[in-house]
Amino acid sequence: MREPCELLIEAGWVVPVLPKGVVLVDHAVAVKQGRILAVLPRTEARARFLPAEIVSRPEAALIPGLVNSHTHNPMTLLRGVADDLPLMPWLQEHIWPIEGAVMAPDFIADGIELAVAEMLRGGTTCCNESYFFPDVQAQTYQRLGFRATVGLPIIEFPSPWAKTTAEYFDKGLEVFDAWRSDPLIRFTFAPHAPYTVSDAGFERINMLSAQLDLPIHCHVHETAQEVEDSLKAHGQRPLARLDRLGIVDSRLIAVHMTQLTEGEIRLCAERGVHIAHCPQSNLKLASGFCPVEALRRAGANVAIGTDGCASNNDLDMFEETRNAALLAKAVAGDARALDAASALEAATLCGARALGREDEIGSIEPGKQADLVLVDLGELELQPLYHVVSHLVYVATRHQVSDVWIAGRPKLRDRHLADMDAGALKAKARAWARRIADIPRPGAGS
Repeated sequence: MREPCELLIEAGWVVPVLPKGVVLVDHAVAVKQGRILAVLPRTEARARFLPAEIVSRPEAALIPGLVNSHTHNPMTLLRGVADDLPLMPWLQEHIWPIEGAVMAPDFIADGIELAVAEMLRGGTTCCNESYFFPDVQAQTYQRLGFRATVGLPIIEFPSPWAKTTAEYFDKGLEVFDAWRSDPLIRFTFAPHAPYTVSDAGFERINMLSAQLDLPIHCHVHETAQEVEDSLKAHGQRPLARLDRLGIVDSRLIAVHMTQLTEGEIRLCAERGVHIAHCPQSNLKLASGFCPVEALRRAGANVAIGTDGCASNNDLDMFEETRNAALLAKAVAGDARALDAASALEAATLCGARALGREDEIGSIEPGKQADLVLVDLGELELQPLYHVVSHLVYVATRHQVSDVWIAGRPKLRDRHLADMDAGALKAKARAWARRIADIPRPGAGS
């Protein structure tokens, strides 16, 4: 008697990511109650299971959902609002004035909706978020059925979310308490950066992080200017200061990390620091180059993120992963650096590991959540096909993503969003664009 299951996905190739580099030809994945039940040859799957639905894609590769390890997704509504600028003028003369005028629950929700649609169409099923109004973020991600780790923001200047440092902590902890049992939503503490949070703030974050077992998600060593300013203000480089305050350990997700010494690379590896590498944002803002291969060879976990749409300007993890692999080779001066299998791992399992979610997502293994993506490798532009993993990293684009599931629920079918209205999303985005274009800002004429 065949075993019932909800879904059987048949693919020309299943790329489980773990074991690394393995490609299973003509295999299937059975899904039951939102989890992966089995991974086995297609003929065996047909004989063993009685699925409620079969999705058969003989020219597609099935991969784990991509994990975007650093995002500011409400800022999707600021896509292209200010370009070709260094980080601080970009922030101070454009982004912060606009945010001061529009940041409110409707901006957060609408920006996240647009971002989720874009991420699903690009094969991303989980993101690590850092922005304001984490209550609205959690509500929106949960309503859309999207897996997210939401940052509890800490920044020591007033915003529409909180006016004082104490209020940031109090309101963030309230959000955590309200959502701590949700299966899709998890949390980090998200101090913005060493230059916007005091020693006392970091000490409290460290204490609460240990008590609540929450990661710390923070921009660190993003630019050379940040390092210089820290030396003047504190007599220490930012990472050394964070180490003095107890922050540098396996709970830290350090974003960007473009300015690292050999000693700092060793420290990150020894302490188990996770690196969220955002190559395109770093390139666009001329922030510098993260020494990805040196970090990996030292033993550090390196994940991949897009950063926000205001500085990238998209949420395309296929493009990001390709650029991460290419840039790693150029920086290391070694064509073997961040090979295709390692790059795909960085975009999936390494991201899950950084978020403490490697037991539930990031690879195709029985018992894990069925966050799955089909990538069509049959199109003309992908011919001929010799190595599936190589094609996934160096050839395929987000436009080859055909189907996406989160916890076994269909989110994209044949390139069509399963439960979101693309036309309505575009109309809302355009309405926001008209409003934002009229906001005065110091750098608008530059």
